[in-house]
Amino acid sequence: MRPLWRCRGCGAPWPCQPARLALLAEYRDDRTALLFYLGTLMAEAGDQLARLNGRPADLHARFVGWARGRGGTMFHVNHEPGAEIHHTDPFAVPTGQRSPVRRLRGRLAAPVTLWTAPGPAGLTVSSTLVAEGEPDRLLGLIDPESDLWAAVEEAGRFAVAPLGPPHRQLADRFAGLFPAPGGLFATGSWTDTPYGPVPSDAGGWAGCRLDTAREYGWGLLVEATIEAVDLTEDTSPLLHYRGRYHDLPG
Repeated sequence: MRPLWRCRGCGAPWPCQPARLALLAEYRDDRTALLFYLGTLMAEAGDQLARLNGRPADLHARFVGWARGRGGTMFHVNHEPGAEIHHTDPFAVPTGQRSPVRRLRGRLAAPVTLWTAPGPAGLTVSSTLVAEGEPDRLLGLIDPESDLWAAVEEAGRFAVAPLGPPHRQLADRFAGLFPAPGGLFATGSWTDTPYGPVPSDAGGWAGCRLDTAREYGWGLLVEATIEAVDLTEDTSPLLHYRGRYHDLPG
């Protein structure tokens, strides 16, 4: 989120832990390109932050230092979805230093959903809430700077599909945590709907009409009316809990 250079998802200074993991995966074969990219962003951030509160003293370590690794080599990355670097995460904030609110949020298990819109564009969302009524409504928190929001704002509609355990890699891809060569929709089987493409094996989806949106915390609270629901089969949900994916116990 410019010009503050904080992550819209977690509020931490960017590049935060998920951003670093994604960058390491994307540039795993080209450290020079990664350092050049980070150096360019560091210069941009320095100029913008200086106009706000003065140039921070730790920008080099924050943007570039972590990417050099030990012994001049890149960190080894396990490319399995949801995996960690080595046995521990070197970028994780120590438990005692984490925000109490962030720790509370981490203890709330949430269903993982995929929001898509004509374009197409998509985003993994774990803050979806359905409210029955007349009409039925759907709410969720998303990144206001995401391609999804630009597409939703233009089209005025979007689709929401609950994801299951087989969709871990898909969820990481649409969250920006896993490389997507060829584009987000280049792999997998998709079903076209008037509201946006949905995974063919998702088990169902809801078509929503955008009602309103407003800033809420670090995100954008989107409110919509549910216009269509297609439930093809009963599937097990994918849950997000304490920063990792979990299956619902059988």
